[in-house]
Amino acid sequence: MRTADGGVSWPDVLVPTLASAYLWVPLTMFALWSAARLPIERGRVVAPVAAHAAAALLVSLVRAGAVVALNPLVGWYVALPPLPQLLATSLANNVIVYGLLVGVGHAVHYARTARAQQEQLARAQLLVLKSQLQPHFLFNALNTVSAYVREDPATAERIIERLGRLLRQTLASTDAQEVPLREELAALEPYLEIEEARFADRLCVRRAVEPDVLDAAVPHFVLQPLVENAIRHGIAPRAAAGTVEIAAWREGGALCLQVQDDGVGLPADFTVDRDGGVGLHNTRDRLAQLYGAPRAGDGPGASLDVGPAPGGGTRVRLRIPWRTMGREPA
Repeated sequence: MRTADGGVSWPDVLVPTLASAYLWVPLTMFALWSAARLPIERGRVVAPVAAHAAAALLVSLVRAGAVVALNPLVGWYVALPPLPQLLATSLANNVIVYGLLVGVGHAVHYARTARAQQEQLARAQLLVLKSQLQPHFLFNALNTVSAYVREDPATAERIIERLGRLLRQTLASTDAQEVPLREELAALEPYLEIEEARFADRLCVRRAVEPDVLDAAVPHFVLQPLVENAIRHGIAPRAAAGTVEIAAWREGGALCLQVQDDGVGLPADFTVDRDGGVGLHNTRDRLAQLYGAPRAGDGPGASLDVGPAPGGGTRVRLRIPWRTMGREPA
C-alpha cells in the first residue's frame, strides 16, 4: 500500500484487521464446541483427530470464501490473487489458529472433567462414610459386639478393631480416582468382616477374583456401596441364610466386576433410573465421568448392568476398560 499511494492511514489498517478478527468470533465458538463434543482422550484418538483436521480445512475454506465475498468492502487485497494462491494462504494463516483454539477448548474440557470427577469421588467418599456412620450400621455393629463380649471376647475385640479400621481408612482415604483392585478389595474387608460377624450363619461371602486382575485399575470406593446394597436389600430382609459373591475377571479389553446375591431379588419392572438408590446412581455417574459410555470400535467405555441373578437374587455387573495402574490400555 505504501508503494501504491505513498502512505497508510489508520482506517486502512484497522478495517481489514478488525474484519478479520470479527470473522473469527463464530469460528471460535465452533472450535470450542467441537473440542467439547469431540475431545481427544485416552483410548479415543483417531476419530477426534480426523474430525478436527477436517474442521480445520472447513474453517480455512470458509475464511477464503469470506475474503472473496467481502474484499470489495474491506479491502484485504487491491486485486484478489488466483484461487489456488488464496486457498494456500488461508490454510497457512488459519489452520494453526484453529488448532490453538481447539487446544484451549481441550484445556477447558479437561478442567471441567477433572472437577466433575473430583466431585463424583467426593460424593462416593461421603456415601461410603455416611453408610458406615449411619445409626443402623453403628448400632448393629455395637449390638454384635455386646453379644460377643462375654461369650467370645476375642471376636468382640476383633469386631471393634475392624470397625475402627473401617472408619479410619475412610476418613484418611486417598483422593485418587482409581486404585488397584487389590487395594479396593482390601478396603472392603473390614466392612465384610463386621457384617459376617453380625449376621453369623445367615451371611456367607464368596470371592471369585482371578489373580491376574488384582493390579487392574478400578474406581475408588466402587465396590462397597454395591456390596452394602446386596446385604441390606437382598440378604437382611429375609430369615434364611444368603450368599453374596464378589467376582472379577478380564474379558477382552474390559475388566468385569460383579456383586451377586441370592436374596429377595428385584421387582419385575425394576429400572436403575426409577428404582435405583443413591449408590447405583452415583456409581453409574462416576463410570460415565471416568470412562464414558460403551463405544463400538473406539474403546470399550464402561457400563453398569443391574438384573436378576440366575437362580434368584440380584446381580450387578460393571464393565470398565482394562488398564493396570500406571500403564496405558493393553
